[in-house]
Amino acid sequence: MKKMLLLLAFFGVLCLGVAAQKKYKPWNEWSDKDAQKMLNDSAWGQTQTETNTSEMFFTPTTGSGRGASADRNSQGATNQATNVNYHIRFLSARPIRQAFARSLLLQQKTQSPQLEAQLKAFAEQKSSEWVVVAVDFDSTDRRFSGPAMQLFNSANTGVLQNNTYLEIKDGKRLFLKEYRAPISDGMGAKFIFPRMVDGKPFITPESGFIRFYAELSKDIKLNMRFKVQDMMYDGQLEY
Repeated sequence: MKKMLLLLAFFGVLCLGVAAQKKYKPWNEWSDKDAQKMLNDSAWGQTQTETNTSEMFFTPTTGSGRGASADRNSQGATNQATNVNYHIRFLSARPIRQAFARSLLLQQKTQSPQLEAQLKAFAEQKSSEWVVVAVDFDSTDRRFSGPAMQLFNSANTGVLQNNTYLEIKDGKRLFLKEYRAPISDGMGAKFIFPRMVDGKPFITPESGFIRFYAELSKDIKLNMRFKVQDMMYDGQLEY
């Protein structure tokens, strides 16, 4: 009887764990809102927002007084806080690629079977060798997104590899293998890490969390944590 009770208790915990996994409808049925949420506010995609308050309060834009910056004099003042949003996503995770694919398909005015086939292959492909974190950004004021764009475009693996890594719960860090600057694919810069270390996956269900850290400059530091237990998708750990 005691063994039976223990077995039932174990089965109950197992069922709760399975039930706790979030259910997703097929990606080809997602709305654009579904796709954007997956990209920017999900277990695989998060947004780091940096706020600049230097021009939040009114000061004259003429002259060279203490309150007037060069930007304000030449381009005018915003007189409000300005945000730069850094979208940090696990591109090697299927749900993120499916969200990109779905968003592109929804933008098409006419159907293209060839494009649909290509996007489906991109969305469903499994990554077995690399972990890829993609970072894109946007801002309402180009004066603040411009410097970020310059940094992302000019950065390279040699500059970033010593201060860009993935970290898990036990403190182990996996440093950057390769950096690729943004191209015109809408996905942003790519930070590439090996998936296997000493023949074993660096990230497992027991890793607790994955922290992505990248220091592009003293002013731009990306730092985002993802819960591993939330990264289950169709019964598999995706990252």
